[in-house]
Amino acid sequence: MKHPNICGQVFLEQQGKLFQEPVASNLTEAIEFLEEVWAQELDHIDEVREFLEEEGMDTAGLSDEDLEKELEVFKLPNGGYLVVEA
Repeated sequence: MKHPNICGQVFLEQQGKLFQEPVASNLTEAIEFLEEVWAQELDHIDEVREFLEEEGMDTAGLSDEDLEKELEVFKLPNGGYLVVEA
């Protein structure tokens, strides 16, 4: 991850969208979790689409907005995206 603190903070605040129970209680734990699961920080939605397709997801019928709503996709304040496979 290029910006671990930004990714960690966003994940920490929004982890409930992906997990029923928190997996991290502070920024350090969030960053460690993201590193353990090989979370990806991507710059553009096209990269998110490409990544998800490589992982086996059929994204043909999904708009960019639909992709942004996927549970494993977190929009970052710098305009990038964090993808967390769970």
